[in-house]
Amino acid sequence: MSQVNAIGLNSAKSEDIVKSLNTLLSSYQIQYMNARGFHWNIKGRNFFELHVKFEEIYNLLLLKVDEIAERILTLDGAPLHAFSDYLEISKIKEAKNISDGEAAVENLLAGYSTLINMQREILEQAGDAQDEGTASLMGDYITEQEKLVWMLKAYLN
Repeated sequence: MSQVNAIGLNSAKSEDIVKSLNTLLSSYQIQYMNARGFHWNIKGRNFFELHVKFEEIYNLLLLKVDEIAERILTLDGAPLHAFSDYLEISKIKEAKNISDGEAAVENLLAGYSTLINMQREILEQAGDAQDEGTASLMGDYITEQEKLVWMLKAYLN
């Protein structure tokens, strides 16, 4: 086995990053489905604004799912694609039967907190491996999601 992969990164370090990215991918898939469920099932006084916001959120999550899977492939890895795998290794749990807006927003906040922490760990891992592509992706996600967390928290207060 070569010490360096096709894009010039240490193969062993890239394999470790792929493992972390697959866990992140799994967590994104669950966060995506949670947001999708909130969009479908939201009820109450804030239905109209939350219905639209949850759609915006799940569309952003879906884009990241694809980007993460493509990054895994770029690192010579294989992205997980079975929902059973996602459920097994995701750090975010499924949210079921939530139709209350406040509960849905609180759930999304908890999920984003988990994602941000995971991305910070991968950012450090990528820096150690001199993997600028993964580091850049994680930095962009963190910046975007920190602002979203602030906005969701402001909504609750």
